[in-house]
Amino acid sequence: MEKRAAEITRAAEALYLDGTAYQGAGEGVQTAYVPGGMFLYLAIARHECVYILQVTAWPA
Repeated sequence: MEKRAAEITRAAEALYLDGTAYQGAGEGVQTAYVPGGMFLYLAIARHECVYILQVTAWPA
């Protein structure tokens, strides 16, 4: 999960080059699927942060 979260963060950095000056609406809560589960995240350009909101593990 950490690897996928890092990929999402790098993608957000490339998409919102100057996050503090971003004026548009964000993409909202997104879902990322990883081996063994999933997580919900929210990228807020003006905060220059990606927040992990929920982590769900699939039953083994």
